[in-house]
Amino acid sequence: MFKFLKGVVAGSGTGLKDLPYNIGDPYPSAWGSWNHFRGTSKDDGSPVSIFALSGNSAQDGHLAAGRNGVKRLRTVRHPNILSFLHSTEVETHDGTTSKVTIYIVTEPVMPLSDKIKELGLKATQRDEYFALGLHQIAKAVSFLNNDCKLVHGNVCLASVVVTPTLDWKLHAFDVLSEFDGSNESASGPMLPFEWLVGTQYKPMEMVKSDWVAIRKSPPWAIDSWGLGCLIYELFSGSKLGKTEELRNTVGIPKSLLPDYQRLLSSMPSRRLNTSKLLENGEYFQNKLVDTIHFMDILNLKDSVEKDTFFRKLPNVAEQLPREIVLKKLLPLLASSLEFGSAVAPALTALLKMGSWLSTDDFSVKVLPTIVKLFASNDRAIRVSLLQHVDQFGESMSGQIVDEQVYPHVATGFADTSAFLRELTLKSMLVLAPKLSQRTLSGSLLKYLSKLQVDEEPAIRTNTTILLGNIATYLNEGTRKRVLINAFTVRALRDTFPPARGAGIVALCATSSTYDDTEIATRILPNIVVLTIDQDSEVRSKAFQAVEQFLQILKQNYEKTNAGETGATGGASTMPETAGLIGWAMSSLTLKGKPLEQAPLASSSSAPSLAAAASNAASTATEAPSVKASHHTRSNSDFTEPPAPPSPTSTDGWGDIDNGISEGHDSDKDGWGDLEPLDEPKPSPALSNIQAAQKRPVSQPSRPAATSSRAKLSTAKAAAKAEDDDLWGSIAAPPPATTSRPLNLKKTVQADDEDPWAAIAAPPPTTRAKPLSSGRGRAAKPAAPKLGAQRINRTSSGM
Repeated sequence: MFKFLKGVVAGSGTGLKDLPYNIGDPYPSAWGSWNHFRGTSKDDGSPVSIFALSGNSAQDGHLAAGRNGVKRLRTVRHPNILSFLHSTEVETHDGTTSKVTIYIVTEPVMPLSDKIKELGLKATQRDEYFALGLHQIAKAVSFLNNDCKLVHGNVCLASVVVTPTLDWKLHAFDVLSEFDGSNESASGPMLPFEWLVGTQYKPMEMVKSDWVAIRKSPPWAIDSWGLGCLIYELFSGSKLGKTEELRNTVGIPKSLLPDYQRLLSSMPSRRLNTSKLLENGEYFQNKLVDTIHFMDILNLKDSVEKDTFFRKLPNVAEQLPREIVLKKLLPLLASSLEFGSAVAPALTALLKMGSWLSTDDFSVKVLPTIVKLFASNDRAIRVSLLQHVDQFGESMSGQIVDEQVYPHVATGFADTSAFLRELTLKSMLVLAPKLSQRTLSGSLLKYLSKLQVDEEPAIRTNTTILLGNIATYLNEGTRKRVLINAFTVRALRDTFPPARGAGIVALCATSSTYDDTEIATRILPNIVVLTIDQDSEVRSKAFQAVEQFLQILKQNYEKTNAGETGATGGASTMPETAGLIGWAMSSLTLKGKPLEQAPLASSSSAPSLAAAASNAASTATEAPSVKASHHTRSNSDFTEPPAPPSPTSTDGWGDIDNGISEGHDSDKDGWGDLEPLDEPKPSPALSNIQAAQKRPVSQPSRPAATSSRAKLSTAKAAAKAEDDDLWGSIAAPPPATTSRPLNLKKTVQADDEDPWAAIAAPPPTTRAKPLSSGRGRAAKPAAPKLGAQRINRTSSGM
């Protein structure tokens, strides 16, 4: 039967059976007559410590001292004093005997002596950790003596416990009493429970019970002696047996020895005040103490001090005890980042420390902080997160990425900073595999369609690379609708040579996505023309791609003749197509380092293309002068590389129904079913890029013809009246009634001005007859004068 006593613990509990904590295994040591148990909360399972003290009757002196300790612990609060949570007192009866037990529940801690053995620190690291702990205990003792005018009376190794973050905390308040030195009439003991203290820990005046001398001494005299006993026990590695052992100073650090001797002065009035001990700069100023102290007062530091500190922190952490860094410094760093007191370089230190954790510990201690940081408005924090996304991206679940991370990351796609746009794009290489199909098709692809016509050539190149990498995560319908148009109509017609090369590599890497008809009618015609590209790297990739796709067609043809059935894609027989993933990874993450794997059939040309794309990335962000030279070259050399119009685009051959679209209904609308994102009107430079990617490219020609072609492009853009093009405008042919006359004129002019037009593939006869019968000129060679008249008439009409 339980009977619950009231008094100093009244109202703090209703009995052991209703104690909201579970009592676990005991620790091997504890202070005095107390037993120290591990415990957990019944509500959430969080760890706690439970101290229990038992006595045979309610009048037991140990119980009276225990009640004093409970009362003091509940009322005294300090960062370096054990935190009180709950207490209760229980009386049990067993026949004629009764037993009273006091329970105190505190934050989870373990005895200092046990923690020292567990850590096993040696030499300098041990001394640094002892300095940190002594600094914390000295602050707690100074607070009691100088601020509260209280005397602890029993400072020693057993009265110190350690938290999970390796902080030292003072407890064992059973002897704690007020210092009544101002009461001249008092004659009794100032510390009613001083008999609990071992003789070896008592100064001479306490041994003699000279309370008059004690009252005339400073308030810190008794606890300064106790602090000296704690220092001896720490550095000797054993408990103090008798007072004479304190004279053995062999293990005491030289920088601490003078203060140690003053703490143990035989004259109470000459003993060192614990607050003065904290001023020992020589002993307490080491890397560990300075680092923890800086983190404790981080809010008081200015931005320059913070930036300097956090940039040095990763190297400093390497030199500190690993256990202390992970259990003490890492939580402080995570908290400072989460609440905004730390600056962006702190994230680098956090991730470095986090890399020393196990996967499970990283998910618990670091990942929640990183997820919260994605919502930060600090651009420097956002940049740092994107730069290091490869270090933590794999640890995040798909739900967290889709719901909490991606919405914040996506804001960088439309950022005014090209550097941030490119970092956002690169981060998708890690995050995209964790996104849902709804987010991929409904949001990400819309952003990518904008970036593929970005004014920065490096961003356009890397967008194509990214599409090639994430193609496997798109559903089949989206791949059919997006990939060919993105790679051929846009990438292969880009004015930036590495962008054209990336388009070729992306097509090869995704070759298993396309059937024979798409390869023959939509891919090969656009790649073949690049075999005469003015850039040697592009030509090399084009020849390799042509060979690869022709081999795929040949293999499928042989299978058909042999009566075999199987997949029409050729990725399984072309191992080179798997190389894009490695190539793009190098391009996106190695910052200019050439690729080691071959993305195409020939490994010798892969590094140069990867390097070109990498150089493009660095051009956009690090070398403006070089970037300007690229633009100059593109205006003069790469504006009009020879390329036939795409069979599926609305410019060129898009008006000719070749009969293959019947089996691919999803291609008819292209990206038109994706709702455009609301964005401001494109800049003139961006408009030029979009126009260049929409029109068939040909060799430079006469100024008059160039002017006519420009008028035709302007007229066509006005007829469409599209504010937000996305990729829908290049995805499928419009109705023949609106596009045939315009495209026919361009074809006629191309016959006149472009020598390659004479050998261009003729349109299918099934659709060419109505076209020729409508005009009556299909079989006639195009005359320059007629072509010019048509262009002029169309332009004036528009």
